[in-house]
Amino acid sequence: MDVRLTAEQRQLRDAAARLADDLGPGSVLALDDADRIARLEKAVEATGWRALRSDGASGVEVALVVEEFGRGLVDVPFLGPALANDLAPALSSATVAAAGRAWDTRGMRHAVALAGNRVLSADIGPLAAAGADLTRRTAELRGAPEEIGTITAEAAHRWRALALVATSADLLGAARGAHTLACDYARIREQYGRTIGSYQAVAHLLAEGLALIEGSVSVLRHAAWAVDELPPAEALRAARIAKIYCARAGRTVCETAVQVHGGIGNTWECLAHVHLRRALTSADLFPVRLEEIDRGLS
Repeated sequence: MDVRLTAEQRQLRDAAARLADDLGPGSVLALDDADRIARLEKAVEATGWRALRSDGASGVEVALVVEEFGRGLVDVPFLGPALANDLAPALSSATVAAAGRAWDTRGMRHAVALAGNRVLSADIGPLAAAGADLTRRTAELRGAPEEIGTITAEAAHRWRALALVATSADLLGAARGAHTLACDYARIREQYGRTIGSYQAVAHLLAEGLALIEGSVSVLRHAAWAVDELPPAEALRAARIAKIYCARAGRTVCETAVQVHGGIGNTWECLAHVHLRRALTSADLFPVRLEEIDRGLS
């Protein structure tokens, strides 16, 4: 495989990064800014990126946008609708359902899920109160899901691989955002007359976090490429490996960011916990255990 991004993929990544930087929440207080959220929703809707897969985008391209949105804590639906679009492209205003709940639901009306090779859909009920993840909302399903179609076993494998890749990309993005936050703080916070980043103990923590991020980039880039380029069973195996690695790395990097912030890292006002909450939620969406890597691949 060639891991280099094409010029078009770099442009897509950069555009997603700019949108996240311009309209993502720059503070915990900004999470409640309804005007900002409305502008962000309008901007994301205008891009058409929620329909990337039905427009012919690759798993790599979906992962690039998800990663940048995770880094910038973009708090309007994208990952859920992008997965729903791949599963049921004809269904509008739809997000994904998992474990009996609709996920990434702000402004969405329908939820879709995959059971074997059956595509199920249900209406979305009222939004639940904010949970662990302060950037994305969940909701109960209104009534029992109904079958709206079927896909082949190979297509089901590829969709599950894409779901794992997308949540892994969100984990990587959350980790990158938390690591940047910690590095920026270490550059300006002084203790004993020196910035804390100049102390070996802090510098080593940040260096180890960067190593975990680079490892996540490597394993995720391969899994994202595999979604479309490898046989379905191999693509699913690569995605499972990526999910396990990115989940463990993402949690470590985000928890390290809280630690580097010291006492302020444990306060509500510090944005580090928002990254950690997002990472923990993405880790629990389509979770994978080590013993499941080769399950169902024969």
